[in-house]
Amino acid sequence: MTRPDLNQNRMQVPVNEPLLDGNEKKYLLECIDTGWISSEGPFVRQLEEKLATYFDRKFAVAVCNGTIAIDVAVDALELRAGDEVIMPSFTIISCVSGLLRKGCVPIFVDQQPDSWNMDVHQIQQKITSRTKAIMVVHIYGLPVDMDPILELAKKHSLLVIEDAAEMIGQTYKGKKCGGFGDISTLSFYPNKHITTGEGGMILTDNPRLAERCRSLRNLCFVPEKRFIHYELGYNARMTNLQAAIGLAQFERINEFLEKKRSIGAFYQKHLMNLPFVTPPLKKTSYAENIYWVFGLVLDHEYEHDAQYAMTELAKLGVGTRPFFWGLHEQPVLKKYQFYKEEKFPVCENLSRNGFYIPSGLAVTENQMLYVVEKVKQIIHK
Repeated sequence: MTRPDLNQNRMQVPVNEPLLDGNEKKYLLECIDTGWISSEGPFVRQLEEKLATYFDRKFAVAVCNGTIAIDVAVDALELRAGDEVIMPSFTIISCVSGLLRKGCVPIFVDQQPDSWNMDVHQIQQKITSRTKAIMVVHIYGLPVDMDPILELAKKHSLLVIEDAAEMIGQTYKGKKCGGFGDISTLSFYPNKHITTGEGGMILTDNPRLAERCRSLRNLCFVPEKRFIHYELGYNARMTNLQAAIGLAQFERINEFLEKKRSIGAFYQKHLMNLPFVTPPLKKTSYAENIYWVFGLVLDHEYEHDAQYAMTELAKLGVGTRPFFWGLHEQPVLKKYQFYKEEKFPVCENLSRNGFYIPSGLAVTENQMLYVVEKVKQIIHK
């Protein structure tokens, strides 16, 4: 992608651009030269082994994207129709789609207004005799407060499904996110801390779950008779080409995390005390923000919503993305009879008034200065 020219009247700053200037090309050429481009190639196993070690998990299972990682994880847990899973409303639809396909019932909780993560204090009142799991989704840069969730899970014998897609490298009280769930998932979409273009990973310490995930990702072939199937699976295999890119990216994970935090610190400094705008929380008692993205939430005193701000910034050449739209307000969920007309005010405020500004790993200081200038311009306007 061509870098924008600061001398132009209108600068184009993408909301995200990955860094691919390490060993990505070298490893891809190795795939081509050896002919190993499918899921049978050696880079897949190498990436699984390195990430299992990094997250201090016993098993890592690579798949073709983050959404299918959640689908396979849910399937591997053998949840049944009617089982309830408590989860945040404020998250991407990927988190709920696999549950709905299994006939499970999502039970939503609202968010915390400061960290933007699920309000763990609302979980206890949602637990019933049908509750089988809690799905944790770490949002945007700060982790969910895990201790209360783990205590509830132990008390009520509940499974913990952990989506750490946005939190690669983040820790909760010194332990890496992705290490807390009975089963945990990652995404390697281009805006994540490491990317494979598309791609995902399932992490667990349970050998049976790991084996089920490996079978499910590969159409549930059985070793002794390949084309005999006792269960329906997925074609969710990660290719050697994807894994090659991911391995090159992972080699620079510490550098990338340092860059993310420097981007966050830059925006915090330059957007400090901007009226009508709430920036991300810098830290909690259990973690410092890793700034997967740098979000802004418009105050109620501001006369416009996030869509207006994003439209105005687009006119000025600044890329943005809206915050998630609450699952409890998703039109596609209205058709499910279990759907309850509940209100989640924090989630609804974030959905309507939140957006994030360019914060990809390739963003430059000049680009960020330009973004700051234009954000201030539209807010003061």
